Amino acid sequence: MEMLRMIVFLALLVQASTLLPMLAFAADADPIQDFCVADGTSKITVNGLVCKSPADVKVTDFLFRGLNKPGNTNNPTANAVTPVFAAQLPGLNTLGISMARLDFAQGGVNVPHTHPRATEILTVLQGELYVGFVSTGNELFAATLYAGDVFVFPKGLVHFQLNVGKGAAVAIAGLSSQNPGVQQVGRALFGSSPPVGDEVLEKAFGINQKAVQHIRNNFKA
Repeated sequence: MEMLRMIVFLALLVQASTLLPMLAFAADADPIQDFCVADGTSKITVNGLVCKSPADVKVTDFLFRGLNKPGNTNNPTANAVTPVFAAQLPGLNTLGISMARLDFAQGGVNVPHTHPRATEILTVLQGELYVGFVSTGNELFAATLYAGDVFVFPKGLVHFQLNVGKGAAVAIAGLSSQNPGVQQVGRALFGSSPPVGDEVLEKAFGINQKAVQHIRNNFKA
């Protein structure tokens, strides 16, 4: 009986040793074919996007033009993000990467947000950006970046970018998912539908109901 228990234990140990690395490195699934160009016309719902037939794939499925054009920063945050995700570049489907151009007018901000499915690496091309992220231990890691500087934001952590220069700023971001997702902290809490209960927000932020309503009004469409 003791020998049988030992054999069962060793078998479970071997099984666990094969599963743990997969759990530790879980991310976008690796492709199992040359490419899986997204079929934007399909109504089938999968974890990702359905593949086109290889016979229908064209070179334009792997090409995106337009990152040389500034985004429109004429908005309350004076910031614009031009994404190049699988929705914009179908050939990215299943490849586990994407990118974006970030434009900032003077004083523009990319408000605190998270990417639940991706790590982000940011390169400043022009201007000065004050950037940072907050760890789960509530420690702020922040720096002022200049043209040529690179900063990384770990997956899922709240982060931000603020233009602190005297003119416009431009940056390019790379992300470790074809669909990194984005959730703005303020809008998620004060602009959700249906709304988060007043009492929750009052206790979370130490504010009264009037202040909650005032902040909510800023997030109305």
